[in-house]
Amino acid sequence: MAQPLMPHATASWLVDNTALSFEQIADFCGLHILEVQAIADDTAATKLTGRDPVRAHELTMDEIEKGQADPDYRLVMLKGPEQVRRTKGPRYTPVSKRQDKPDGIAWIIKNHPEISDGAIGKLIGTTRTTIAAIRDRTHWNIANIVAKDPVTLGLTSQRELDALVTKAAKAAGMEAPTDTRLEGDREALLEQLRAEREQAARDAEAAENGEVAAPVEHTAETLFKN
Repeated sequence: MAQPLMPHATASWLVDNTALSFEQIADFCGLHILEVQAIADDTAATKLTGRDPVRAHELTMDEIEKGQADPDYRLVMLKGPEQVRRTKGPRYTPVSKRQDKPDGIAWIIKNHPEISDGAIGKLIGTTRTTIAAIRDRTHWNIANIVAKDPVTLGLTSQRELDALVTKAAKAAGMEAPTDTRLEGDREALLEQLRAEREQAARDAEAAENGEVAAPVEHTAETLFKN
């Protein structure tokens, strides 16, 4: 589904200027609902400047009114911006993040054993060989690997991880886990969401200015930061 060019800024505008539900805004902007809540709570270090999707010709007022009248209605984008497509191949992650990859893999294996090695490889962007070595503890650096949340490490987004966990649970005939993160360390989660929002805003600004993002390295061990 097409998403606004600047989803976080668009979500900020919709929160401030419409009566749409957080769920509707999250769905339209392609964000996690907690990100929308953080925007509504104004928890960002610097408040986002809203981007009007109507003026950007991505949404019509009629569509917004339909959504406000029916909480179950899902907004339809008028025109999707040109999306930057990632070529097939390993995901890219900055060099500074690559050393965290084994920790993120170990966390998924420990907390969600129902997720297959192939799915982990696609999410993180690594090889089955590496995952298998961590799973059976034959990895060359296993003594120093500490399971850490891959979202906190910046190896993937919370939205992608949640979707994968739900899909794997369904395939395994398990009940999808209930999102109870707001009952725990809420501030830590919102801090991560703030960082993701700021990075997304920078990426969108670079795209509008015609700047090129970090190049994709076509090696089996490369990753990317969402």
